[in-house]
Amino acid sequence: MQLLIDIIQHPIGKNKVEHLAAIASSETFSVKDLIDLSFDRNEQIGFRAAWILERLYSNHQERFLPQANYFLEKLPFQHNLSALRHYVKILAFITHNKANANVKNIINHYDTTQILEVVFAWLNDEKIPVAVKSHCLNILANLVPKHNWIKDELIETMEFLVDKESIAFFAKVKQIRKQLRVES
Repeated sequence: MQLLIDIIQHPIGKNKVEHLAAIASSETFSVKDLIDLSFDRNEQIGFRAAWILERLYSNHQERFLPQANYFLEKLPFQHNLSALRHYVKILAFITHNKANANVKNIINHYDTTQILEVVFAWLNDEKIPVAVKSHCLNILANLVPKHNWIKDELIETMEFLVDKESIAFFAKVKQIRKQLRVES
């Protein structure tokens, strides 16, 4: 893992991120290593580890899934806003209704109570960037089938936030309303 730290302590581009995601394995560095590194005190190392983790989920899901529960357990404790953007993007993919059966099985059997609490908190936190909030909206809307009470809370929260946030947030709210089939 020291080799990975040595690489990601310096700026890296998209091609290098894709390469590192492709070579992640038990022989080089694991998904668990990337999750742990995403909490590094050096925020840049944390950000880069989370970025690689996101690409690993997108392109090599079969290697991510054995550590999905570990990822879900650690997610509420992610405070690096740059890493958080990748975390919530992964969670939006995991909770999406078009996720594959293995992914759906993981989220259906996972107690999402703490995740829901923290995602709603991030959505309402004015220090959280709009890109993170956008993924939070997706996550919450995606979890409505598992927790039907979310729909009313989410609609109320969106109504409260829509005038306080950016045009990009407003556009995402329109998309989520459509997903939830709510009139604006």
